[in-house]
Amino acid sequence: MNPIRQIARFLRPYRREAIIAPLLMVVEVAIDLILPSLMERIIDVGIGTRNLPVVLNTGLLMLGLTFVGAFGGIGCTVFAVRAAMNYGADLRSAVYRKIQTLSFGNLDRLGTGQLVTRLTNDVNQAQEVVLIALRILVRAPLLVVGSLIMAILTSLRLAPTLVILVPFLTVVLVVVIRRSTPLFLRVQESLDRLNTTLQENLAGVRVVKAFVRGQHEEARFGAANDALMANSIRAMQFSAIVGPFMMLALNFGVAGALWFGGVQVTQGTMTVGEIVAFTNYLRQTLFSLQMVSMLLIQVSRAGASATRLAEVLNAAPDVQDRPGAQAAFPAGGRVAFEHVTFAYDGGDPVLQDISFVAEPGQTVAILGATGSGKSSLVSLIPRFYDVKAGRVTIGGVDVRDIPQAELRSHIGVALQDTILFSGSIAENIRQGRPAADDVALAAAAQAAQADDFITALPEGYGGELGQRGVNLSGGQKQRIAIARALIRQPDILILDDSTSAVDVQTEARLQAALDRLMAGRTSFVVAQRISTVLQADKILVLDEGRIAAEGTHQELIVTSPIYREIFESQLGNGALAAAGGVS
Repeated sequence: MNPIRQIARFLRPYRREAIIAPLLMVVEVAIDLILPSLMERIIDVGIGTRNLPVVLNTGLLMLGLTFVGAFGGIGCTVFAVRAAMNYGADLRSAVYRKIQTLSFGNLDRLGTGQLVTRLTNDVNQAQEVVLIALRILVRAPLLVVGSLIMAILTSLRLAPTLVILVPFLTVVLVVVIRRSTPLFLRVQESLDRLNTTLQENLAGVRVVKAFVRGQHEEARFGAANDALMANSIRAMQFSAIVGPFMMLALNFGVAGALWFGGVQVTQGTMTVGEIVAFTNYLRQTLFSLQMVSMLLIQVSRAGASATRLAEVLNAAPDVQDRPGAQAAFPAGGRVAFEHVTFAYDGGDPVLQDISFVAEPGQTVAILGATGSGKSSLVSLIPRFYDVKAGRVTIGGVDVRDIPQAELRSHIGVALQDTILFSGSIAENIRQGRPAADDVALAAAAQAAQADDFITALPEGYGGELGQRGVNLSGGQKQRIAIARALIRQPDILILDDSTSAVDVQTEARLQAALDRLMAGRTSFVVAQRISTVLQADKILVLDEGRIAAEGTHQELIVTSPIYREIFESQLGNGALAAAGGVS
């Protein structure tokens, strides 16, 4: 479907307003077409023959018609604004809802900065073209056609002026529109880059200040800003030539009409009123063409935005429920990876031939160097991404046969990047289970070792968090994220390096609480710190996307050189000797 047609469907619920607005504009156009003829009557019949009643009566008629035309114009604007604003809100909501359905892979490709631009600037462009179209789409063409007809009816002798000007201006408009569309598309792409740079800078402003990178970031932003400026100038300069061309043509037309008409008046073959009426119709014709040009340029801009919005609306989530997927979440929580291979968006595999089993009630720790595929592995369990080969099963059922909502409702996840939202602490924890009561809320916080510091705050659980939880320490944010996962009372718990900012004593208490809370349930713990995994029922050591070793701590300390190397590097030779390993 054409992108403009696709996003135009959001105007359907407001078709009443979208119909009434142009109809009211027809009233204003009709008045505009009548007034020059009445002016001709006043000049030729009233003033020319010194007939004062004709002047007064026709003048009063013009005044009354002007009020009627103003009523039509104001009414058109009111209904057009209602339709356009509601249309924009619905389109923005539809794009936002679509974003919520996209998979992690889609979001990786689109990027935060681009999505922000599409939700704001691109929707605004589409909204603005609807507003302009409802006011001008009827007015401008009708006024062009009507003024041409009325001008010809007023004076056939002056009509050749229009025959020369109108085709010339039409060609100019077509050329401008064809050239401006790709220019406006580049403007929107430049705005994407600017928003991405701005979003990254604001999110990482503390890092920028800590490493004194302000000048570097200013240069990055300046480059993106300059690119946007340059593309905007090119687009606006090119489209701005329409206005001067119109004025030039108008002035030539008026001058030509006055010169030729003046000659006719002196010869007695034309009246002054005819010249005045004709020049008014000429002005209306050219100004209407200018309105058409403005509308077409705006449509060109909106066309670029519509293409970008349609890209989001038409995006198919990488991860989708299989047709007829109705399998309930299997009881027990036995998780098995069967010869799993995974790669991001066509890249090289980050996981290769992964096979292991996590029995119900087990805690499986995943250890390995940065980039070894730890987070990628656990992200396959709730289907944030889909495997490229092999399969992941829960209770013997392929996770792709379980509806995503059903699958994820039984899995609690504390992600590697702790994300908190503006609002109260209680609201952030309850995101895991919105209907949870205060008892469940406190229990989850206590298990996550967060209750003590929360209750010590002046407003306790009602305390408001700053953007991304900026008023909390890293360890406090991680514990709230863990509480958010635990309040769901999940069958499977995934902690993706989510205790890295927690001190060792708190982590030990947290682990003890998890052992009680997750008894009979399956847990996956991604860790960098060796102390985190010592008590796990099974430890997987990843190396370059493969399982290099598997077993308990006692088994691996004897059998796995990689595990011993990690253990020794973190705890030292003495700890290795105490553990019974080889020094």
